Amino acid sequence: MDFENYTKLVKETNFGKNLPESIYLHQSAINHLPAELGRFILKIGKALKINSKEWQLVKLSKRDFKLSFLSYPTFSEEPYPPLRYSWTIDLSKLTVREANYSQSDNPPILHRRETFLNKDHPHIDHYSEFTREGEAIGLYENTRIIGTKQGWERAIRRNGYFLREDGHLIPLTEKPLPAVTSPFSGSIERHKTALSRDRLSLPLFLLAQRGYLDGRYSFLDYGCGRGDDIRELEEHNIECIGWDPVHRPDTDIQASDIVNLGYVINVIEDKGERNETLKRAYGYAGKMLLVSAMLGNESIFERFKPYKDGVITSRNTFQKYYMQGELHLYIESTLGETPIALAPGIFAVFKDKSEEQWYLAERQRTRHQWRQLTTKPPKAITQKQAKAVFHKNRELVEDFWYTCLELGRLPANDEFEHTEVLKTVCGSFNKTFAICTQHFDRALFHQAQRERKDDLLVYFALSFFNRKRKAFSRMPKALKRDIKAFFETYSTAREMGKKLLFSVSDIDVIYDACVTANRKLPASELNGQHDLIFHKDYLNMCPIELRIYIGCSTQLYGDLDNVNLIKVHILSGKVSLMVYDDWNKETPLLTERIKIKMREQDIDFFDYVEDYEPQPLPNKAAFLPK
Repeated sequence: MDFENYTKLVKETNFGKNLPESIYLHQSAINHLPAELGRFILKIGKALKINSKEWQLVKLSKRDFKLSFLSYPTFSEEPYPPLRYSWTIDLSKLTVREANYSQSDNPPILHRRETFLNKDHPHIDHYSEFTREGEAIGLYENTRIIGTKQGWERAIRRNGYFLREDGHLIPLTEKPLPAVTSPFSGSIERHKTALSRDRLSLPLFLLAQRGYLDGRYSFLDYGCGRGDDIRELEEHNIECIGWDPVHRPDTDIQASDIVNLGYVINVIEDKGERNETLKRAYGYAGKMLLVSAMLGNESIFERFKPYKDGVITSRNTFQKYYMQGELHLYIESTLGETPIALAPGIFAVFKDKSEEQWYLAERQRTRHQWRQLTTKPPKAITQKQAKAVFHKNRELVEDFWYTCLELGRLPANDEFEHTEVLKTVCGSFNKTFAICTQHFDRALFHQAQRERKDDLLVYFALSFFNRKRKAFSRMPKALKRDIKAFFETYSTAREMGKKLLFSVSDIDVIYDACVTANRKLPASELNGQHDLIFHKDYLNMCPIELRIYIGCSTQLYGDLDNVNLIKVHILSGKVSLMVYDDWNKETPLLTERIKIKMREQDIDFFDYVEDYEPQPLPNKAAFLPK
């Protein structure tokens, strides 16, 4: 057979795994090929003395006079069989290249076995079951990272699942406990896990930064340990109670607006008790449950004694170390609610869904100190009455104007503190706004409108990470008003957000956004087409595509409270966050670098402490306004 006839017959083949460069077929499908092509394939294998029992798949090149025989001896038994051998035959050069993967720790593996068969094969439905499992949890969204055994296993683990012996994907929360190689016969001293602090714990510090510890909410610290957080809250006159099974067992537990379950579930060795503790704490929450736990990885088991699904420390305490994705899945599967990452190892679960939507929308809001902006000189106006109203009630009218700038729209009656007084003086909000535009720069209002709409678009784009669509009826009143003012309908807002979210997968879009950001931000560093680095404070000044791109990464990590610099990797789908010891120093030292890999849905943490010398930032001036 010549090359022209070969390529013609290959391109006419309309079954099997059909890729742009080649077609893959199972050996059983060869009988369904044109007879001439089928005989040719078998003839080549026989001439090279490649036993038909040694290979299961054949790869037919569409553009070259080549074919390959691939050995997957466990094709029928394993849902994701590894490649053992391959023979690549170049028919134009009459050469054979053999590859042996039998001793490899990380061989290529096969997915979607049903695609290699002809449509009438009896096992298609059975093989498809395994494919549907992977599709349901998003394992095939980035095919570049799942082509090898280790990459596939990492992807499964990062999505919060494990591969059972029968090849099915099972949530990590249902994974059988590992065998304990050296049984622990002593008693676990759970009380030793309670730490003494001289400042708020990190979970409560994050709450304070977000305005939840301003006295409006009652607070329950469920598992408060020695009560250091409670004492601090009491000093600030916050309604709070603390309960702990060892240190405060007699506290009368009461339902509260906010419940903190801080580093509790990771010290409970009994899985059933751990689940019950999480559910009970959530039951006491009126608005929000805050859950935190220790993060770690497999190396922990090398340092400590394995016990159940965790380890026994040198102090005879139990610790269950989670990965970020695993902790997210555990909370979600136990409570049936989607948690929101605030920081590594810290999640909020909102029972009040209106509060949840308000929180998510507010953390995308661009903040301005509007009252520090200079105003235009008053224009000459013809309406003497309007002029008199303004001068007699200047402070009241200014308050209204700044409220409009804060909202990006005219307020509702309950959104302005002095509504009744203003309407008595001016007649209506519309008349008041008309007076404002004669005395203040209307361009500022247009800027506020644009920024608020961008904030909302970022919110709606990132809302697609939440599997449960939030009903419009359960949204806060202010958010409903925003949607009506800026988008008219909820469906329009979601569709615009979805379109923007999909756009950030385009490298050209991200590069253009980085170039624009580098031109517009007060300070930044653009390194060709490789990356853009800027200070966290400028994030909301970036083009909306860049905000969404970075927002996708923070869905995995949490908020950027302690971060100083953000590095956008343009080509690789990564975002790095840099934390320095003291940004106000002339040369701050890098203490932590977090690399978020969005395609792999994974986070790498790098600490520059103890044995590692912190790296100085010699060019800090590049990230400061000139």
